[in-house]
Amino acid sequence: MRYSKEHKLETRARIVKKASMRLRERGAHGIGVADLMKDAGLTHGGFYAHFDSREALVIEAFSHAMDRSTEHWRKLAEQTPPEKRLATIVESYLTPVHRDDPGRGCAIPTLAAEIARENPRTRKAFAAKLEQMIDAIAAQIPDLPRKAARKQAMAVIATMMGTMVLARVAGSGGFSEEILGAGREAVLNRAPAPKRAAKKSATRKVAASARH
Repeated sequence: MRYSKEHKLETRARIVKKASMRLRERGAHGIGVADLMKDAGLTHGGFYAHFDSREALVIEAFSHAMDRSTEHWRKLAEQTPPEKRLATIVESYLTPVHRDDPGRGCAIPTLAAEIARENPRTRKAFAAKLEQMIDAIAAQIPDLPRKAARKQAMAVIATMMGTMVLARVAGSGGFSEEILGAGREAVLNRAPAPKRAAKKSATRKVAASARH
């Protein structure tokens, strides 16, 4: 039976969506093609009608997940005053709900370590999506030149992703909640406050020495 182009595109999208969830739940090597196709309600034999290789599906699946995260951040930003956008994104990311539902969450904490060991083509595709995520966060950092905002966005994303990995390792108890809280604090209360405190301390020392 021949299917229409629209039907084929819909089927491909369904495979990618299902694969995206399973890869985030089980990792890039935790599920085979047969299982992925079964999840999509299709037979193993139909796989190559849609993808050249398993690698091609993995690339499209994590790209789908990363695009969803980026789009979610942009929608949050549109609904939030500029000065609160970064905090809103961070607070929506570092939550128990996200921690406990990796299949619908960000792909980086679940897949980055495995992708780092993949071939150059896969790593390049992942890196391109990561740059888009960095740019999306940088756009929510006001009053900084683009280069500085991008650098800070890299630190924000690295902190968020690392925090999520550790929180999942710790489980779902108080220790995990503590890690999530520490991650939020690390991102949202970054270096300026200590620097100001240090400057005030230095000023007091100068004043004290002047009195003696």
